[in-house]
Amino acid sequence: MLSLLNATKPYIDYFRGIRISTRPDYIDDEILILLKKYNVTAIELGAQSMCDDVLIANNRGHSSTDVIKASRLIKSYGFELGLQMMTGLYMSDDKKDMYTANEFVKLNPSCVRIYPTIPMKNTVLGDLYQSGQYKTPSLEESVALCAELITLFENNGITVIRVGLHYSDTLAENDLSHSYHPSFRELCESEILYNKLIKQLAYCDYKDITVLVNPSSVSKMIGQKRKNILRLNDLGYKINVEKDDSLLKYEVVVRKTGD
Repeated sequence: MLSLLNATKPYIDYFRGIRISTRPDYIDDEILILLKKYNVTAIELGAQSMCDDVLIANNRGHSSTDVIKASRLIKSYGFELGLQMMTGLYMSDDKKDMYTANEFVKLNPSCVRIYPTIPMKNTVLGDLYQSGQYKTPSLEESVALCAELITLFENNGITVIRVGLHYSDTLAENDLSHSYHPSFRELCESEILYNKLIKQLAYCDYKDITVLVNPSSVSKMIGQKRKNILRLNDLGYKINVEKDDSLLKYEVVVRKTGD
């Protein structure tokens, strides 16, 4: 740790600070005092779950209490707190993952990362998956859940800085469940917009619809391979998507086409 921190010294004046990530059970006063001296400003914890049975089943080696204690200690020293969670872990389910997210909200981190679990070849999780003892959520199920999680965090003022794993050839080649998607966040944001639109359509008595969204959200409202448009067509709607610079990222406004 010190060798890595010392390597930053020649460059530290070019940056506002250093962001690191670590295990919840590796945080104590001594470590935090040391990190302050090296201009570390943000600490992310690989919490993964706030359900102790899930943490034990996945051999995490720490408890939910460790996450709570470490989070409070980090914030007391003035560091920016980040929390990382994994959905679909062995012995978890949507209810437990939502519980984890709600427990994160109580800790009020500045940011979170959400990583759907991918069982890999030559790992314990991979062996459990191949033996049939562990069943991962489908891509569609993960998207539906993570869309809810993103909405929960952002509604509580918590920035979601990452959703889904970074692409690598190793990941693609060793994913046993074939549930990895390189544009996972975009799928989730597309689902958020679709859900918002569906709620508004419940109050509409017309089927020829113009949907207004932020320019950055147009492709997400349409969906990959026009998925959202096709779903809406199946429900009997004729949809036209237009840009509106005045709208926020996830805002959706519905008008009767021609009005």
